[in-house]
Amino acid sequence: MAKKQFAVIGMGRFGQSVARGLASLGQEVLAVDNDEALVAEIAPYVTHAVQADATDEKALIALGIRNFDVAVVAIGIDIQASILVTMLCKELGVGFVLAKAISELHGKVLYKTGADRVVFPERDMGLRVAHNLANSNILDYIEIAGGLRIVDISALPEWENKSLLELDLRKKYGVNVIAIKRNKEINSSPHGADIIEKNDTLIISGNKESIARLEAMSK
Repeated sequence: MAKKQFAVIGMGRFGQSVARGLASLGQEVLAVDNDEALVAEIAPYVTHAVQADATDEKALIALGIRNFDVAVVAIGIDIQASILVTMLCKELGVGFVLAKAISELHGKVLYKTGADRVVFPERDMGLRVAHNLANSNILDYIEIAGGLRIVDISALPEWENKSLLELDLRKKYGVNVIAIKRNKEINSSPHGADIIEKNDTLIISGNKESIARLEAMSK
């Protein structure tokens, strides 16, 4: 994995989680918050941690924000601040800005002010939990851009000892098998001749309707 420079602004639960996750992957991470206690809390886990007001353009310039590959605007309930910081990061030359939103309207405004990607942590986590609770075969559920869904689903008994060609999940449900997990190994380029075994996990992609059909069948 190529090393990049990330600035994570806002050290609430989401910001700290992102900052620590990136650092654990060997990336260079600058953590920024105007709360001294939160900066001290994250400092041991990242490359640099700085107390600063990210809504102040001069403060961002002093941090060298234009030199970062990615800025993550993880500011929580202060919608005005998150919008302003997103706009400033783009205007100051950050190549890619990911911003956290707390509502659909907030997300639309963030996109209009320059965000390259907007995430909805609370909404997305709630959706994943709901799908996991409603269907024991669905191990994980992720919604990504353009309405595409990716799910991890335990191999059903009727799939066992059959090839992907025999199952033909694309024709039956309109989904694609993009990987097969078996024990600790992942087959990231499955072929039609690959046989599904008991306890396999299939990573499947599809739109909302096709995934819903698959879920209904697997209950």
